[in-house]
Amino acid sequence: MVKSYRPRTLEEALKIRSETRCIPYAGGTDLMVRYRRGAGLAAGFDQPVLFIGQLAELTQIYEKNGELTIGACVPYREIIHQRHTPEILRQACELIGAPAVQNLGTPGGNICNASPAGDTLPPLSVLDANLTLQSLSGERNVSILSFFTGPGKTILRDDELLTAIHFRLPHFTVEGYRKVGTRKANALSKVSFAAFMLKEKEMLADIRIALGAVAPTVVRSRELENRLIGQPLTDLAKLLPEILESYGKLILPITDQRSDANYRKTIALRLIENFVLKEES
Repeated sequence: MVKSYRPRTLEEALKIRSETRCIPYAGGTDLMVRYRRGAGLAAGFDQPVLFIGQLAELTQIYEKNGELTIGACVPYREIIHQRHTPEILRQACELIGAPAVQNLGTPGGNICNASPAGDTLPPLSVLDANLTLQSLSGERNVSILSFFTGPGKTILRDDELLTAIHFRLPHFTVEGYRKVGTRKANALSKVSFAAFMLKEKEMLADIRIALGAVAPTVVRSRELENRLIGQPLTDLAKLLPEILESYGKLILPITDQRSDANYRKTIALRLIENFVLKEES
């Protein structure tokens, strides 16, 4: 049977993590799937397990001076009911699994699992979220887009824990979120889409677009966004074919049991097109 630890403080957890390089375990909704061995069998963890979901330092969610801080182990259910949660993130959390999963699952687990289909990743990407990574030697703050290096791979060191997610509360005139799956909820994404747009004086003042499940990591291109920012709204339709062609080079989906690559790419480009041409509501 694998050894496990249940620390009482974050400092104790970081000390154990540093000494043992054990697997952090919060809600376990991703880990129990990854390490399952079959019906009736205990999960086959190959390293000691560090339970962190009970730590007070990691289970707080609060707004201060226009910034929302979400502890890495705050359950999705609390994020859904927090009044400052941006609607785009709330919608993503509402479509993650069944109520039991929402009561246990956490954004920290979704981020560290680093699946290209992670439901919270596109919304957090367009929110320009920053992550706090902490170890006994100190902490570092990194953007969520720089955190992922490939499917299931991140820059998290084996002596670190992701402790919090931070972002400024958004102020945009148009937003969009879409999860394309076999069912509305309780299904992994075939494609996921999150976006913001700010229109001012018939001009596109800002735009952010992120897509999940269509490449090894979340697709977001500030270069392509900057090519649209500052353009008159009447020119967007004319610019769109060139922009879609450029996004097409970034969208590199795979074919798997949930969907095929051509479908994913077609839907992803259509979602971008529909959003850019969307009338303010």
